[in-house]
Amino acid sequence: MHQAAAITGNRAADYDTLAHQVAALWEKDLPLAGNLANVSALLKQFLDRTNWVGFYTWHATRSELQVGPFQGLPACTRIALGKGVCGTAVSTRRTQRVSDVHQFPGHIVCDTASESEIVVPLLRGEEILGVLDIDSPVKDRFDALDQEALERIGRVVEGLWPTEPRVS
Repeated sequence: MHQAAAITGNRAADYDTLAHQVAALWEKDLPLAGNLANVSALLKQFLDRTNWVGFYTWHATRSELQVGPFQGLPACTRIALGKGVCGTAVSTRRTQRVSDVHQFPGHIVCDTASESEIVVPLLRGEEILGVLDIDSPVKDRFDALDQEALERIGRVVEGLWPTEPRVS
């Protein structure tokens, strides 16, 4: 059983520990969904003031994101390229840090409690793998340190993401 390291209060150091835990938690012979589920749970445990933490995976044949493992209320199941915060992160291939989702043009409401959001695109070169999506019921929850650290965690996940995902 995996036990998360104690939070020290030094956010930068805690995020470093979290990135190492993500790598240590990943099991190469486990299906992708199992690994993403564990990472979602770890992040949800670590990140205070969040109401949804999870992944959407990219399905190129449909040009859409499809809901993957997450922690939170039921989610939107499909998001088109360029739609909402997640679809924008994919189309721009840039992290979207939104301090007030109600001010984001085209925001897709999955949980009415969400006030702010950060979405990190997951890429292998130019190939889209998916996104890491985190919502908060607090406006302006995510700052530059959160963005930098979550992008680093995203790179860890990208590096571990299998070229041929196991489904069973």
